Amino acid sequence: MIFPIRFKLVFLSFLAVFICYIDRVNISVAIIPMQKEFGWTESQVGLIFSSFYFGYMISMILGGLLADKFGGKKVLAYGVVLWSLFTILTPAFAYNGFFYIILIRVLLGLGEGITFPSWHSLYARWIPFRERTRSIAITNSGITAGTVFALAVTAIIIDRYSWEMVFYSYGLLGFVWLIFWSRDVTSLTENHKKITKKELDLIKKEAPAKEKALNIPFIKLIKNKPFSAIIVATFCNNWVLFTFISYLPKFANDSVAAGGLGIDLGSSKFLLITILPALVSFISIIFGGFLADFYIKRGIRVILVRKFFNSIGFFGPALLLIIVPHISSIILIMILLCSINLFIGLGAGGFGVNHADLAPKYTGSLVGISGSIGMIAAVISSYVAGQILFILGSWQYLFYVSSFFLIFGGGYYLLYASTSKQFD
Repeated sequence: MIFPIRFKLVFLSFLAVFICYIDRVNISVAIIPMQKEFGWTESQVGLIFSSFYFGYMISMILGGLLADKFGGKKVLAYGVVLWSLFTILTPAFAYNGFFYIILIRVLLGLGEGITFPSWHSLYARWIPFRERTRSIAITNSGITAGTVFALAVTAIIIDRYSWEMVFYSYGLLGFVWLIFWSRDVTSLTENHKKITKKELDLIKKEAPAKEKALNIPFIKLIKNKPFSAIIVATFCNNWVLFTFISYLPKFANDSVAAGGLGIDLGSSKFLLITILPALVSFISIIFGGFLADFYIKRGIRVILVRKFFNSIGFFGPALLLIIVPHISSIILIMILLCSINLFIGLGAGGFGVNHADLAPKYTGSLVGISGSIGMIAAVISSYVAGQILFILGSWQYLFYVSSFFLIFGGGYYLLYASTSKQFD
C-alpha cells in the first residue's frame, strides 16, 4: 500500500507544531526554579512570558507572505532551525541577566512565528477540501500534544537533572525533524518526485489553491469584514490560550491563600492537573475536525458548521471559566478544566479553518496577518496576568477576564463570519 504524500505532510507538520510548543511551553514549568534562582518578581515573570510574543507577531505576517510567494517548505525549515538554536541558547542568556533572557525569548518568538502560516499555506495547495478541517485539526492537535509533553517531561527533567537540560534536549529535536522535512516535502504538488498520478489529480481537483501568490492584496485583506471576524476570534482565543499556557503550572503550584491550588511541582497531582486537560483537548480537537468534515459531507452549509462549532468552542468555556475560582476541590477543578478543553477542542471546525474559505491562494497571508494581530493578545494577556498577580495577589480575575474575551470573540464571529470566497 502506497502511503499518500499529503498524509506525510500532515504528520511532519504535526511534528513541527509539537516541537514548536514544547520549545515554547517548557518555560512555563522551568520558570518556577528559574524564578527562585534569579530572584525575578511576578511582574518580571510576566514580561518574560510576554516578550516571546513580540517576536512571534512580527514574523507571523512575514512568514505568511513569504510562504504564499516562495513556498512553505523552505520558510518553515528556516524557522525551525532558528527557534531550535535559540532554545539551546536560552540557559546561557538567562545567566547573563534579565535583559538577555528577554532578548532570547524575543528571538525564539521570531523563529516560531512562521510556523502556522507556513503549513497553512502548504495545506491550501496540498489538502483536498473534504479533508481540510480534519487535517488542520490533526496538525493543531500538536499544540496540546506539545503542551502535554512539555508540562510532564519538563517537570521530570528538572526533578532528575536541571532546568538547563530542558532547553538543551528540546532544542536538538528540531534538527532531527529537519532531516525528514527536507527529504519528504515540497511546496507544490507537481514538484514532488514520488507523488502518484492518482493523488496528484485528486489534489489538483479539490485543493483550494493551485499556485503561488505573486501579489498580496494586503489592504483589502485588512478591510474585509469576514476576515475581521477571524481576526477578532483569533485575538480572543489567544488571550485565553496563552494566559493558561503560561500560568496554569503556576496556578497549580501557588499557595491556597493566594487562590492557587498549592500543589507541589513534580507531584502526581501537579502532573494530572496540568496534563489531563491538555490530553482531553488533544482528543477533542481531532474529533471536532472529523465531526465538522462529516457534517459538511452530509450537505450542511459550511457557514453553519463553522459558526456552530465556533460557538461551542467559545461560549462553553466562557461559562465554565467563571465557575473555576469559586471551587475549592482539586478534583472538581480538574473536571472543569477538562470540560473547558473539551469544548475548545470541539471548536476546531470554526474560525481556525476559515482562512482558506475566504482566500485560498492567500491562506498563508491570512493566517499570518490574523495570527500576528492575535499575538497582541498573547503579549498583553501574559503581562496583564503578571500585573494582576503582582498587584492584587489573586487568581480569580484572570478567569473572569478570559471569560469576557471568549464571549466577545464568539459573538463577533457569529455576526460577521462568512465562507464565501472574498479574494481571487
